[in-house]
Amino acid sequence: MAEFLLEVLSEEMPASIQKTGVNSLQRNLLDILREQRVEAEGSETHTTPRRLVVALYGLPDRQPDLDEERKGPRVGAPDRAVEGFARSAGVAAGDLERRETDKGPVWFATVRRGGRPVLDLLADAAPRAMAEVAWPKSMRWGDHDVRWVRPVVSIVALLDGAVVPFSFGPVEAGDATRGHRFLAPEPFAVAGFEDYRDRLKAAHVRIDRDERKALIAEGAAALAKAEGLAVEDNPGLLDEVAGLVEWPVPMIGGFDPAFMEVPPDVLTTAMIRHQRYFPLRDGSGTLAPRFVFVANMEGGDGGRVVTEGNERVLAARLSDARHFWNRDRERTLESRVPDLADIVFHAKLGSMAERAGRMERLAAELASRIPGCDPRLARRAARLAKADLTSGMVGEFPELQGAMGAHYARRDGEDEAVAAAIAGHYGPRGPSDACPTAPVGVAVALAEKIDTLVGFFAIGEKPTGSRDPFALRRAALGVIRLVLENGLRLRLRDVFGSSGRGYDGLGGHLRQEAVDDLLAFFADRLKVHLRDEGVRRDLIDSVFARRPDDDPVRLVARVRALRTFLATEDGANLLAAYRRAANIVRIEEKRDGRRFAAAVDDGLLAQDEERAVVEALAEADAAAGPALDEERYEDAMAALAGLRRPVDAFFDRVTVNAGDPALRENRLNLLSAIRATMDRIADFSRIEG
Repeated sequence: MAEFLLEVLSEEMPASIQKTGVNSLQRNLLDILREQRVEAEGSETHTTPRRLVVALYGLPDRQPDLDEERKGPRVGAPDRAVEGFARSAGVAAGDLERRETDKGPVWFATVRRGGRPVLDLLADAAPRAMAEVAWPKSMRWGDHDVRWVRPVVSIVALLDGAVVPFSFGPVEAGDATRGHRFLAPEPFAVAGFEDYRDRLKAAHVRIDRDERKALIAEGAAALAKAEGLAVEDNPGLLDEVAGLVEWPVPMIGGFDPAFMEVPPDVLTTAMIRHQRYFPLRDGSGTLAPRFVFVANMEGGDGGRVVTEGNERVLAARLSDARHFWNRDRERTLESRVPDLADIVFHAKLGSMAERAGRMERLAAELASRIPGCDPRLARRAARLAKADLTSGMVGEFPELQGAMGAHYARRDGEDEAVAAAIAGHYGPRGPSDACPTAPVGVAVALAEKIDTLVGFFAIGEKPTGSRDPFALRRAALGVIRLVLENGLRLRLRDVFGSSGRGYDGLGGHLRQEAVDDLLAFFADRLKVHLRDEGVRRDLIDSVFARRPDDDPVRLVARVRALRTFLATEDGANLLAAYRRAANIVRIEEKRDGRRFAAAVDDGLLAQDEERAVVEALAEADAAAGPALDEERYEDAMAALAGLRRPVDAFFDRVTVNAGDPALRENRLNLLSAIRATMDRIADFSRIEG
């Protein structure tokens, strides 16, 4: 069995797309080979800033032979026709096989197509796999048409040491690669994956990303520990930095403690977001004026030159931050609110000042529906929430919007609830982000997201397919988390209507159609949220199909109660009985061309099993109705469980399609009543096995 090594060496690629790029390349290769009936027994991938590597193991030497059958003329056809068919199939006339078919005896030819060498298949598959890599953005270079994320420098393509000949644009595949850009730039030949890996390591390149991450984490921790400090935990930063270096060398540096007068989150943002440095903290968790950075080589004088260079770069960043911090505090946050009129939120939705006004009104209204929320504080926090967009600090560090507003609010003496709400009003930004829980913060965060959703739906800017330029899906999921995690009882239709009235002054109008579309959009996002929790799609659909509901808390409670009920023996058996009843009614309705939904005639109940079902239905209705009205969904499900044994006995001993037409109709109405009673809770017809 053979080994295939493919390395694509290019100019430096962004760390964020290396994994997706190599996974796409691997998947394309395997899929193309599978189309040719060739399977690899195993594979692995590696990435560095300059290279994508795919290794396939256990490949056959040749593609399997393929026997293809071709149907020819009927037996008894002229000899000339039979000989012509045999000749076209590449076989002798005497090798044709006579077979019986529904149209009589026919001649068949079996044509064997010999498999191609896998080396030839790879020569076709590799450039196609490269061309089909799904890059977020790609580029052309030179005077050819192929595209790649960055200009390709060289390609290694070896099948058991033999070069797989192909070209990708101007680059011919071969057996030569290069090591570290500065420490080992000269090309050298490799013979296979192990030789490739070992020779690259000798050339100051570690191709294993996890190995680089471990070296960075261990080196950074050791440097910090030597000074009595600890590295701030940041898995995302560690993963990104591992994608920026081929030969990681952790180093430690520092900055002037005078910069510590600037808020710590400003300092860490400058270090992490702008420089990809690891902040260090002391034993109490306080930020220290030290940091770890990762170089791609040690540099001169034991790394001192590189360290001093990084310290100078960070000092310049922190000087800018201190300048903006001092200058911004010359004005109050309140004084910045009018400046929002100069920032356009959207051409059709007005300025940021108008947006702040809408948020202010909506937050105050929402406050009455959020336990413990002071409408005055909610209004104040919403008014100031966007004011820091006019500050110099946010202009230089956009990642700090919200956080800087909170700092300035505290400096101005605003209530702590107002400052905290300003800091968190963008949250939750994603599934791993913390959700605001303080009442004022919840009100402002909801107002911010609902204003966005209502505004863009009002002007017809809805997400389509994978296109969502205004992140409306994320905003809707944020609203859902805020409502569910805080147990808020909101009627979304009413809230959307209130928010839509905030656009009246702009000449806008939230049409009923837009409200309906927005509710449907929220229903889809709520389904996504529940599926992420592990709830089956069919259970979600069964509850959502029962009746329109714009209260997320109530919807989720019904779904969870249904899931719990169906996990019991009674629930599973009752579902089977429901299906049986529903199928019989559907078949008979189709046969008779009419519906069976009339009231059951007690005078036509001929057997005890029928009467037992009628009594059980009455008891279930009597118990389930109030339980549903009072949102005691577990109790409603328990009431349904009482139907199980009477319905089982009915199907065991009662013939539905009786000879007496009146008896048959009454029994079909009884089965329809079973279906209707259960469908009060959920559409059980949508539930799968």
